[in-house]
Parts: sequence; C-alpha cells; structure tokens
Amino acid sequence: MTALERRSSVSLALIFALRMLGLFLVLPVFALEARKYPGGDDPALVGLAMGIYGLTQAFLQLPLGLASDRLGRKRVIVAGLLVFAAGSLVAALAGSITGLLVGRALQGAGAVSAAVTALLADQTRDGVRTKAMALVGGSIGLMFAVALVAAPALAAHIGLSGLFGLTCALALGGVAVVLWWVPAEPAQHANAPRGRLLDVWKHADLLRLNLSVFVLHSVQLAMWVAVPAMLVQAGLPKAAHWHIYLPAVVLSFVAMGGLFALERRGHLRAALLAAIAMVLVVQVGLGLLAATETAPTLWVLGAVLFVFFCGFNALEASQPSLVSRMAPASLRGAALGTYNTLQSLGLFAGGALGGALVKWAGVPTLFGVTSVLCVLWLALSWGLRPVGRSSGGH
Repeated sequence: MTALERRSSVSLALIFALRMLGLFLVLPVFALEARKYPGGDDPALVGLAMGIYGLTQAFLQLPLGLASDRLGRKRVIVAGLLVFAAGSLVAALAGSITGLLVGRALQGAGAVSAAVTALLADQTRDGVRTKAMALVGGSIGLMFAVALVAAPALAAHIGLSGLFGLTCALALGGVAVVLWWVPAEPAQHANAPRGRLLDVWKHADLLRLNLSVFVLHSVQLAMWVAVPAMLVQAGLPKAAHWHIYLPAVVLSFVAMGGLFALERRGHLRAALLAAIAMVLVVQVGLGLLAATETAPTLWVLGAVLFVFFCGFNALEASQPSLVSRMAPASLRGAALGTYNTLQSLGLFAGGALGGALVKWAGVPTLFGVTSVLCVLWLALSWGLRPVGRSSGGH
C-alpha cells in the first residue's frame, strides 16, 4: 500500500470501529437492562427494539450510497454519523422501551456503511483493496469483541442510558475523523459505468455472500437475546460477564489465525466453510444446553462462546473483502450497497425473531431455529467458487 492508501484504510476502519463499538456495546446487556424500563417485560418488544436498528438501516443503506455518488462520500458520511449520534441521544434519554425503540430506529437511519466502503474502494487500487477491506472487516470483529468484554462492566457503572450516551460521543468522534483525517475523496467520474442491482442478484457467488451475511447477523443478534440470561442462570452476575467473554475473545483471535492460514495457502473456500460450521456447532450446542434441566457450567458456556467467536471473527473479516474482489468494477458500488443492506436486514431479523421465539416457544426452540438456518447457510455456501489471490498492486 502507498502512504495515502494506508491512511485511507486506517482512518475509514477507525470510523467503522467507533460507530460499531457504540452499537455493539449495548448488545450483550440490552436484553437484561431493558427489563428495567416500562414495557421491558415483553421479550418480543425488547427483541424488536434490539433489531429495529437493522430495519431502518436496510431501508436507507442504498439511498445513502447513491446519494454519496452525487453529493460526495464525506458529506453523506458526516450526515449519517450525526443522525446516528442523535438516535443514540434519544435512546440515552428514553424513559420506556418505546423510547429505546425510537432511538434505535433513528440510529439505524444513519446508514453510512455503503458510503464508507465505497470511499475506501475509491481510494485504493484493485490489487490492495482486499487488504483494505479486510482491515475494515477486522475492525468490526475487534469492536464486537471489545464490546462483549467491556459492556457488562460499563453497564454496571453507567447503565444502559450511559452506554447510549457513550455511543453518541463515539459517533461524534467519527465525524472528527472524517473531517480531519480521512484523505480528500477523488473526483467522481460521471460517465463511469454503473452496475444494476439486478446484475448483483444474478451473480451467484455475490448472492451467496449476501445471504451469508444476512444469516450471520441474524444468528448473532438472536443469540444475544438468550446468552446473557444463560450466563446469569449459570451463576455469573451480569457485571462479571466479561470473565467469560475476555478469555473466549482473546483465545479466538489467536486460534483464528489458522483459518487465515488456509486462505493464504489458497484454501479460502475451506476456511469459509469451516467458519460457518463453527457457528452451526455453537447453535446446536447452545440448544442442547438450554434444553437440559440443570444450568450449564460456566466452563462449558465459555468453550461454546470461544468457538462462536472463532467463526464470527473470521467471517466478519473476510466476507466484505470477498465481495469487493468478486464484484466486477461496474458492479462494485451496487454490490457493496446490497451486502450492507442484507447485513442490516439480518440484524433486524435476528432481534425480532429471537425475541419472538423466546417469548412464544422458549430458548431451546430459538437455538433450534438458528441451527436450521446455519445448516441452510452451509448448504448454500457449499458451491462458492474459490477466489484467486490478488496481486499487491499495479
């Protein structure tokens, strides 16, 4: 990478990191803390409040991506981060579960993922774009890990409203990064060929990756409707959940190197299928644990979460890079916008589905459904064609 490409990659990854850290900080504790609000005794409403972010994000991801083509990437990113900050403030001041739902919906309206990834594509050459996209994906996985470790302790001191206030501050920090660190965006080429959304859906491997990220984030959010309560039932108070999260996360980052070693040797398909299989094994394992009459031990839950983090972090780091590599140049913007839209829909579906299943069918059924989703996901991904390793530059 050139110095400009490194600066662009690091600064745009930092924007993702600041935004996603704020988003993920509420995830491990939301289902527990929301019970303290009026209306928080309804699991379906709590799940909807968790997932509504993804629904508004999905509706606005493509429009804001298209707006960035016309108005400029940085303008749209700044505007989106300000909307996200406003939604965080609304949630911080909320006095009921309905107020939390409104704040989460407004957070989702700041849908800048497609604009950020499009700007990264603008500022990097084809030969190094995979590294740049992997850096962004890795930053998201890292922030998820940090949030899982930090959230319980923070919630114990500042509560859910304080976490949303911190999220607002992080979003404003992202605005500062855009204004003062991200390199100037290149001139847009009005006559450059543009792909159609229909072409994205006709591309078999892009379709597989789009559906893959939908299932990944559906399962991720559905899991965390139930996992915090399972840890509490195992005897670990919510303020101490980091005692499980921290070792699982740290060890997963060490073990994840094995998956990327497969990728470096040209076994990318095997690495992706292995990561999906890990997520499947976790869903089956959690379902069996939830169905037993006695609460699982913390050692067992820690081991299961370790396996999940291995698979999740590998997929979160590699899939956006693969979309950029697989999409033809004329389809890159449309492909990234579609990918981010399906990711957001997955967040909504996971929260809504998880809450509804826990309310009406119980936790074992929740993990039974996520297990079936993972089996279908693995079958769908089986036909993914290997992607050749790109060169280092021009």
